[in-house]
Amino acid sequence: MLDKRAFYINGAWSAPETAQDFEVINPSTEEPCAVISLGDQADTDRAVAAARAAFDNWMFTPKAARLALMEKLAAIYESRKGEMAEAISLEMGAPIDMALAAQAEAGSEHMADAINTLRAYEFDRMLGDHAPNDRILMEPIGVVGLITPWNWPMNQVVLKVLPAMAAGCTMVLKPSEIAPLSSMLFAEMVDAAGFPAGVFNLVNGDGIGVGSQLSAHPDIDMISFTGSTRAGAAITKSAADTVKRVTLELGGKGANIIFADADEKAVARGVRQCMGNTGQSCNAPTRMLVARDIYDAAVKTAITVVEGMAVAQAQEKGPHLGPVVSEVQFNKIQGLIQAGIDEGARLVAGGVGRPAGLNRGYFVRPTVFADVDPDMTIAREEIFGPVLSMIPFDSEAQALSIANDTPYGLTDYVQTGDAARARRMARRLRAGMVEINGNSRGAGAPFGGTRQSGNGREGGVWGLEEFLEVKSVSGWAE
Repeated sequence: MLDKRAFYINGAWSAPETAQDFEVINPSTEEPCAVISLGDQADTDRAVAAARAAFDNWMFTPKAARLALMEKLAAIYESRKGEMAEAISLEMGAPIDMALAAQAEAGSEHMADAINTLRAYEFDRMLGDHAPNDRILMEPIGVVGLITPWNWPMNQVVLKVLPAMAAGCTMVLKPSEIAPLSSMLFAEMVDAAGFPAGVFNLVNGDGIGVGSQLSAHPDIDMISFTGSTRAGAAITKSAADTVKRVTLELGGKGANIIFADADEKAVARGVRQCMGNTGQSCNAPTRMLVARDIYDAAVKTAITVVEGMAVAQAQEKGPHLGPVVSEVQFNKIQGLIQAGIDEGARLVAGGVGRPAGLNRGYFVRPTVFADVDPDMTIAREEIFGPVLSMIPFDSEAQALSIANDTPYGLTDYVQTGDAARARRMARRLRAGMVEINGNSRGAGAPFGGTRQSGNGREGGVWGLEEFLEVKSVSGWAE
């Protein structure tokens, strides 16, 4: 079993002030694979003090020097990407091929985007031709607390750490205690790249402990959090007393609206998107709204796709689904599948219990419900597992009404051959992101939601500017 009790503070690995051992569980086997320590207030204070001491120098480090360090970090990451995939697969159950091609690769892609964004960004600009002696200075907000989830570890760590570095902020990262190994490997890479001591710090802990300590800390200027809506609300309240900036990327209940003129692969594509990462993605299209003319055929297609999906242990190669991350998640998902049955949704694939042949590990049967009423629990709650709810609709207006009838607003999807209708739907859907006809959003596109899916954006120039303050200066003379 791996011993990962140390924290990375002020450019060195150090023991926690007080030992609080916590076992990391391999979700494929339900056995411990590593032991970490959960930090306490003294550890948080040490890390924040290190970041605060490093801020003034890092803030005024020239852009070219920050770029060079970030480029070195990216090169180190590429050279160790296989190790990163193995860590992610071990800690949160992503099948090893998917862990390399998608999970670890997401870190590479976001590093490249952050570097390209910084290279082109102007931190010092004139207000306008009408005011040639007014200057706008974009300055780092200060010391930031970064709290990241277990479901896409490097996707979220890199989306926060690299823009914060680029902005000139110093930081304390608290990764999920359920899946901390990838972040600790990332800290090794930061150390090897040679960032100044205190720019990046890592303290493991849970939300009640280190998470709350960062949120309320008077020397933290900003919190960037990805996780549940419940935790996001608690962080916002905790941060209010110090009036720090809080950016939140929270839950979702994405609608995938499939019109009768959608392409023939639309239903199968939507099912696979819902089930990807074993359903553990906040932007998964978990509500499939289908035009009634093609609804019965769509249900048959969904059944065929799901019945063709394999489920296996994370270390096995191949395009299968792995386990969900933990016993807590497994039990939650089982309860929601049972709720769907009890409330009268038509179970057409999957169901409660583990897949055949898997009697250990947090494995869930890929599940499809048809004839789901929009008011049912499975249509309203974020399940965060491989469960699809299929809902028929009779008109564009009805589809839009069902799609928007949710407290969330992260990602919605539209499938239609009518370009004018696609644009019309994209404008009317209350979501931070809309994907049309299976087209992924481009590099640097902003990621984030509205309403209870959070606030703020990650990626590209929008993600960089979340970590910047705007200073307006008059009387500037060259």
